[in-house]
Amino acid sequence: MGDRTHDYYVKLVEEDYFGNVTRQDKGAILACFTEDARVTIYHGDNEPRRFSGKPGAGESPLISFFDHLLANYDPHFEDFIHYVDAANDRCAAHFRVRLTPKANSPYLEAGVQILQNCNFFRCRDGKIDDMILYYANPESASAAQPAPTGFPKAD
Repeated sequence: MGDRTHDYYVKLVEEDYFGNVTRQDKGAILACFTEDARVTIYHGDNEPRRFSGKPGAGESPLISFFDHLLANYDPHFEDFIHYVDAANDRCAAHFRVRLTPKANSPYLEAGVQILQNCNFFRCRDGKIDDMILYYANPESASAAQPAPTGFPKAD
């Protein structure tokens, strides 16, 4: 069971993890995760995308998620609402994401995207061990071919 405080998890999620994503510091981002951490991304009816620090069948390397995101976008996170279960090393956060395509991004024509996210975090040894990410892009609902982040399909 957890021995860390509510404030510890808020800092881990908002300042350390999302702050380092905003600063685009991949080493510091990965330092927020356990060595064998898993990340699962759900978006609408699409197949879930799975990433891991030690990828197995059907999983991509964890770094590939951040490589894609940071190569194509300048991300910004705001309006956090945190839910913390410190006794069980778990927390969740609801927030807004602004993705601004970089000048060389193939997603430049899509323009700035505003996503609504809810992430669930299971932690171990003070780090993120499992992150489940749900996101929606309400502005793309009327687009002919909505593809909120353009993350390439798994092979």
